[in-house]
Amino acid sequence: MRFDIITVLPALLESPFAHSILQRAQKKGIAEIVVHNLRDYSTSKQKSVDDYQYGGGSGMVMSIEPFAACIEKLQAERQYDEIIFMSPDGVTLNQSTANELSIKTNIIILCGHYKGIDQRIRDIFVTREISVGDYVLSGGELPAAIVVDAVVRLIPGVLNDETSALSDSFQGELLDAPVYTRPADWRGYKVPDVLLSGHEAKVNEWRHEQALERTRLRRPDLLE
Repeated sequence: MRFDIITVLPALLESPFAHSILQRAQKKGIAEIVVHNLRDYSTSKQKSVDDYQYGGGSGMVMSIEPFAACIEKLQAERQYDEIIFMSPDGVTLNQSTANELSIKTNIIILCGHYKGIDQRIRDIFVTREISVGDYVLSGGELPAAIVVDAVVRLIPGVLNDETSALSDSFQGELLDAPVYTRPADWRGYKVPDVLLSGHEAKVNEWRHEQALERTRLRRPDLLE
């Protein structure tokens, strides 16, 4: 699976993709993450990628030409399943969306900045708009990293335990059950006896009950 991320701040994405699961996925050749500097596609002498907005108002708007040049260059090299724009007014990212994207082959992610991007980029090129929550960040780089992380970990072969991602919160429309590790008794705080019983059916029943109760208390909307 390949991600091409277009940004005006490529250095901001160096660390998220150079560690842990994402690093391992790239080393295994399961995922390819390529970051493109939008300024490389600017035709101005100053390598600017923004301009004043028509109609007046505060904030600069990212221009259409650099984005179009980069997208069209990439499209000439391969076919893309999705061109995603990270935007606070997009559809909120959830596990279902991550699952859906994990079976794609090639994805472009556009990172906005400043006041936003020229609407024509969204109208002409973008196939999906995603938000990571009801708040505004300085740019789309961190949200893009969140999307990549949420998707890549679902690809078979990325996680050491193939079933781990399937038991995460939200996969079954429920939050995850509590988890414990050694020691079984820490300062009088004990691991529930059922988890020490070795009885798989009872353990699974307990986990489901706990997941249901945690979801009811913390996210009742998921049960509606």
